Amino acid sequence: METITQHQKQFQYVEAYISDMLMLKNIFLETQNLKRADQNFGIPFLLAKNEKEIVAFASLIVNEKDEVSFIIYNKNRMSDSEKKNFFSRAERYFNNNNTPNFKDPEQLKSSIRRMISWLNLE
Repeated sequence: METITQHQKQFQYVEAYISDMLMLKNIFLETQNLKRADQNFGIPFLLAKNEKEIVAFASLIVNEKDEVSFIIYNKNRMSDSEKKNFFSRAERYFNNNNTPNFKDPEQLKSSIRRMISWLNLE
């Protein structure tokens, strides 16, 4: 009996950098069906890449309870198990980071306003 081996591409999880922001903005605009970024874009902190293509990112937001939280935006190119794995990675990263944007809602709101203002300059 012949065994068929499938090689699933591994996603890389990397920190978000300023050089990634325009690509992340495009993913956000596409997934949210918007023309301009808004406060829901947040501050991206972790990316999922398939080779060199960014397929998802986790972003810091201030939730409805005025607490720092995160949300994941993706291009729908990940399986459910890959989405769960990325969520777990983002959650671990989020919980282990103590910088002001990760813990102080007022600091994060200020950072988001500045980020959105910069991203919407066109």
